[in-house]
Amino acid sequence: MSEFVLMTDSSADLSQEMVQELGVTVLPLSFTIQGKTYRNYPDNREMDLPLFYDMLRAGELATTSAVNVAEYTQAVEPILQEKKDVLILAFSSGLSATCHSAQIAAQELSERYPDRKIWVVDSLCASLGQGLLVWYAARMKAQGKSMEEVRDWLEDNKLHLCHWFTVDDLHFLKRGGRISPATAVVGTMLSIKPVMHVDDEGRLVKVGTARGRNASLKALVNHMEETAIDPGSQVVFISHGDCLEDAQKVADDVKRRFGVEQVVLNNVGPVIGAHSGPGTVALFFLGSKR
Repeated sequence: MSEFVLMTDSSADLSQEMVQELGVTVLPLSFTIQGKTYRNYPDNREMDLPLFYDMLRAGELATTSAVNVAEYTQAVEPILQEKKDVLILAFSSGLSATCHSAQIAAQELSERYPDRKIWVVDSLCASLGQGLLVWYAARMKAQGKSMEEVRDWLEDNKLHLCHWFTVDDLHFLKRGGRISPATAVVGTMLSIKPVMHVDDEGRLVKVGTARGRNASLKALVNHMEETAIDPGSQVVFISHGDCLEDAQKVADDVKRRFGVEQVVLNNVGPVIGAHSGPGTVALFFLGSKR
């Protein structure tokens, strides 16, 4: 059985500590703010994350860029030269061109290295939803599963990786075209918060609304109650846009209601945060359906 490397990208929002613990390779996407472009590494070496969110709160606009074909090629080729295979778990194709770049690079490298395997899984996930899928893949790899076994599990289970999230500032969704300007204005006036998820095509979809912040946080956990598979035995991930206290409320509710013992919290990185804004809280778990 050939040795293989598990690779993902920084949209997975894994902390540097978890990246090291899992032994995965993470390629950074890029973001631009105040006319300067930064790479989104898991250790946030190029920009402090609280500073990024403070800039957003001050009205700065941020744009993002996918990992391109050349960057994938430069990262993957040395691994192939070491006689290792590569399994890439990519950011949802419904949200980014990153997965398509990985697929093109994999095809080109497969022609150059016909004895090696380079496989790309379109995660159809984002933020720590993608991160949780990576966590499961890394755990299987550590247990000695083959690359084929890990890939097949990911393909069979990725649409069971549930994403439920809410945002605090509707104007970021308005900028991204997710809601209309009128909806953003009225919703802000009435303190109406959207409850959204990532659908089976890996796209952001508004499912409902809640009146007030606490109600929107509770709604995330209510959705978990509806579909979670044996929640007490799961590891649950929660990401947040510089609002740890609210994320902790959701974590406490999940533990209290379902007996979940392990909840992992981390920040929403700048690539996702540029579009969702400060105050985003997202809950990720395995369920019967998205």
